[in-house]
Amino acid sequence: MGTPLAIPRRRLSVDEYHRLGAAGVLHEDERIELIEGEMIEMAPIGSRHLAKVNRLSRMLGREVGDEATVSTQNPLSLPPEDEPVPDIALLKVRADDYEAAIPTAQDVLLVIEVADTTLAYDRDVKIPLYARCGIPEVWLVNVQSQALSIYLDPGPKGYRTLLTPGIDEIISPSLLPQAKVKLAQLWG
Repeated sequence: MGTPLAIPRRRLSVDEYHRLGAAGVLHEDERIELIEGEMIEMAPIGSRHLAKVNRLSRMLGREVGDEATVSTQNPLSLPPEDEPVPDIALLKVRADDYEAAIPTAQDVLLVIEVADTTLAYDRDVKIPLYARCGIPEVWLVNVQSQALSIYLDPGPKGYRTLLTPGIDEIISPSLLPQAKVKLAQLWG
């Protein structure tokens, strides 16, 4: 048996990815994200995932008010080769609500990934990507085990701090400590 055949791949830049969209090759309603230059089809959203995203969006919206923008299932531009679509991102407020440009890592206060069937992908692919890009904080919501992990202190090799609050704790984004999230309400 010989060496496996290496199939050459061509990675896309964020700009090339956007040109595919502008040319009509990709459509707005397609659930695709650009990760390390490759277009990745996103998993279908089930009702448990949808409920957690809706609940967290509502809870955070009430808590942050006009101090942050709650962006739900919208892209983040992380050039040169990444445009993930987190479930929720808390963004710095901008007067144009990001009409002029897709948010970048510098705009992000918090990213939240909700994982029902995608836990390994979110934890092992997306969270390290967010760390390399300097996203200050990520929450990973594990729907199946009703657990939440908080990743802080990003670096080139990943996040250096991992917190695992209990189900009855109240948590806050590190950059918006006044915004309180009661985990019992998330799981309720």
